[in-house]
Amino acid sequence: MKKVLVSGASIGGPVLAYWLGRHGFDVTVVERATAPRKGGQAVDIRGAALTVVERMGVLERVRELRTTMRGMNMLDGDGNEIMRSEEETLSGGRFDSPDVEIMRDDLNRILLDASAGARYVYGDSIATLGEDGEVTFEGGWSDRYDHVIGADGLHSNVRRLAFGPEQQFLHHLGTYVSIYTADNFAGLDHWQTWFNAGEAGGALFSDRDPAEMRVNLGFRSGEIDYDYRDLDQQKRLIQEHCSQVWEAPRLLEAMWKADDFYFDSMAQVKMERWTKGRVALVGDAGYCASPLSGQGTSLALVGAYVLAQELGAGGADAYDRYEQRMRPFVAANQALAHENPGQGAAPESVQRAANSITLN
Repeated sequence: MKKVLVSGASIGGPVLAYWLGRHGFDVTVVERATAPRKGGQAVDIRGAALTVVERMGVLERVRELRTTMRGMNMLDGDGNEIMRSEEETLSGGRFDSPDVEIMRDDLNRILLDASAGARYVYGDSIATLGEDGEVTFEGGWSDRYDHVIGADGLHSNVRRLAFGPEQQFLHHLGTYVSIYTADNFAGLDHWQTWFNAGEAGGALFSDRDPAEMRVNLGFRSGEIDYDYRDLDQQKRLIQEHCSQVWEAPRLLEAMWKADDFYFDSMAQVKMERWTKGRVALVGDAGYCASPLSGQGTSLALVGAYVLAQELGAGGADAYDRYEQRMRPFVAANQALAHENPGQGAAPESVQRAANSITLN
């Protein structure tokens, strides 16, 4: 039985674990976090990605936990409402769409449950990666694998070890964004509120738990040199750039208390190859499209499915087939982030991109 190591247990990792297990592989998933990560934004499952979750047998559960927004409004810099809709939201699109919007941590739990047959190792990470598949871990142990797959996000450790420093692959799109959970002091009821103040802005949204809301705060900027693991430094950046947004004092106070704070740049990953030797990359690690595309989760779901399918089919060219099938799909979805900067791609463009791959 061939052994596969997957780095990352968010979206692509559990999907790989599920499908590789179905194809008869012995799968281990290693995750740097000590437990499944809490929080995160609402994510969308569209087009071919809906087919993936349906074939996993979890589409009904995904639909049960979908967000149930009633609508959205936008505020000006003084907090006055300038727009309202009960037909769509900026994050999820029109309510009559076949797409499914779901909170990232809800989707993660569903995928982890589906892939429970795999071995999950939390609180550890790959330290060294040999060309012969020999892997040593920060926890002090080692093993050899037939395949090592990086599903470990924008700042992929596997990509760094196998392909080199991330600076050569990341392309900054001019914006930084954060998300965290706060008490619902705004009194939102299945609602989104968006606001701007010059180069900064954000959104608040509530869902099933009326006591909580998710907070997005972000700002436009050129590239900033920061440590992506230093949360205090990242919070200081948000404090500095977002101090004039609507309800800033309460939002920033909640930020400093949040235990699920996440911050990063809007960026894309572009690489000539996503595979090398025994290594392959999936999702944001290989072809992040950025949240501006609205398709990051769908890319991870589809990419994991296609890679597992090609590895299951066997042959020395499995990685080549994976690249050939995914390249047009990735290009179409990355293009969405550039179609209408700041406002999002047109719905028809998103649907074309989401369905621009045929799943066998």
